[in-house]
Amino acid sequence: MNYNRVILVGRLTRDPELKYTTSGTAVASFSLAINRRFNREETDFIDVVAWRQQAEYCANYGSKGRLMMVEGRLQVRSYETQDGQKRKVTEVVSDDLKFLDKQGTSQGSHPASAGRKGSDGWDDLGREVRLEDIDIIDKPEDDDIPF
Repeated sequence: MNYNRVILVGRLTRDPELKYTTSGTAVASFSLAINRRFNREETDFIDVVAWRQQAEYCANYGSKGRLMMVEGRLQVRSYETQDGQKRKVTEVVSDDLKFLDKQGTSQGSHPASAGRKGSDGWDDLGREVRLEDIDIIDKPEDDDIPF
């Protein structure tokens, strides 16, 4: 059994680039900056391609710095440059994408919020949870579940 599934959460590194094929199909390309889980000083830049309605949605509402989630598959393709050199590209082909912040709240759009921890509520995504960080509330034994 083969399985090729990728889920990414990161920030757009630039505004998505929207193009149309000769048959009129929309295609958007962009890249996500994703901090590594245990070393936030290291960042991966992942190229993503979205097609059709997703491409138009991404181009209309996406802008540099916006936080987004992409679900898709990893694809490796080869092509030849105009001067005859062979190149290989690895990218994620999106099946689903969502913006995880409100439009206009990206880190790049408001200088006052840039670098401020907790500015969009997603800064701790992927952070390891420790038992000391959880408030445990004792529930009385005789309370019924409200449904």
